[in-house]
Amino acid sequence: MIAIVDYGAGNIFSVQNALKFLEIDCTLTSDPIFIDGADGVILPGVGAFPAAMKKLDEAGLTDTVKRAAAEKPFLGICLGMQMIFSKGYEFEECEGLGLIEGEVRLMEPEGLDIPHMGWNRLIKNNDCPLLSGLGDDEYVYFVHSYAAHCADKDVAAYTDYGSNIPALVHRGNVYGAQFHPEKSGQVGLKMLKNFAALV
Repeated sequence: MIAIVDYGAGNIFSVQNALKFLEIDCTLTSDPIFIDGADGVILPGVGAFPAAMKKLDEAGLTDTVKRAAAEKPFLGICLGMQMIFSKGYEFEECEGLGLIEGEVRLMEPEGLDIPHMGWNRLIKNNDCPLLSGLGDDEYVYFVHSYAAHCADKDVAAYTDYGSNIPALVHRGNVYGAQFHPEKSGQVGLKMLKNFAALV
């Protein structure tokens, strides 16, 4: 069973629908006990970094999420990926979950629009189970204005949007997708299936 964390700041239903389409056992929940008992956890997210961290804390789920990430396969999606880093700078400086060292800052791609919205190619960088069975010319769907700055060793794949933007990160059993796998067609569904295979 995969727990999709419902804390009031997520693209929760699209993620849930994608998993159900794949016939993957999942539950949308804000219950810490259920999350503790799940085999894997997905943290979705849409919105602003500080507001999302506040909502997670107000829901009493911050420690639960940190504990889950230490014990079982854990996937942050879009803002949920950004929240796994040490710190974010959207509107104000804000502490993140600290699951992977790094900071999230506003993108400033010369001559390109912000937000970065649309399909971009994944450029493989390091081995990652979520990329299993995927080729070297795969495209996924992005919607974001902020990007992670972290160690190259933690980046499974980049995308090129004026510079190399971490698109998929991985450390231990913690994974983060800056793009939306649930909106990325067969490529994204394959990644979700690969994640489910880890639990």
